[in-house]
Amino acid sequence: MSTGPFSRSVEDYLKAIYGLCEAGDPASTSAIAAALTVQPASVTGMIKRLAEAGLLEHVPYRGVRLTKRGTREALRIVRRHRILETYLCERLDFTWADVHGEAERLEHAASDQLIERMAAALEFPRHDPHGAPIPTRGGEIENTDAVTLADARPGDRVRIRAVMDEHSDALRSMAAHGLVPGARVLVAEAQCVDGAVEISLGPEDAKPRAVQDDLARQIYVVPDDPDDG
Repeated sequence: MSTGPFSRSVEDYLKAIYGLCEAGDPASTSAIAAALTVQPASVTGMIKRLAEAGLLEHVPYRGVRLTKRGTREALRIVRRHRILETYLCERLDFTWADVHGEAERLEHAASDQLIERMAAALEFPRHDPHGAPIPTRGGEIENTDAVTLADARPGDRVRIRAVMDEHSDALRSMAAHGLVPGARVLVAEAQCVDGAVEISLGPEDAKPRAVQDDLARQIYVVPDDPDDG
């Protein structure tokens, strides 16, 4: 049972649409259906309900995006999820590969008081274990201009900003190869492997490694500032 004003299903839709629209484009019915693993017909019905409730608006021929009220409610759920992930990792010794599913289950059941006590116990963290910014209680969230590692150009020096957290196997692979938030990456000038990005981790990494394209698209990077840390 959700502790907020909306059902668990509505909260899931709001969070999914927020994530799909983060890059600035509207969310299509098919993309929402894929994100939530539901049928497009179900999405159509829920979209109508959410629009009538003033939580989202239609973008003709392109999809939907959240209204200000919808964004505020979505960020409330995102905050709960990311604080739970952080608490599970830092205080209960869960691995970063295992916390997403646990947080998905707990985010609808934990009270606001519990979430805020967790945040206080963690000294109000700004990012979750996967590098994603945690919204403030007032609904503000840090803006980033991250692109995926797959989109980096040969010769770029970048820093891993965040990683997608939905796939445990991918997260385990990232951790095994040191592809974690904060890691500095040099993209090789010559790309020798089709379907992969050749990289080195830091100046002491003498042996370049190939990161498969599907994994590289789950890793968000920003330009590396050599004076930053």
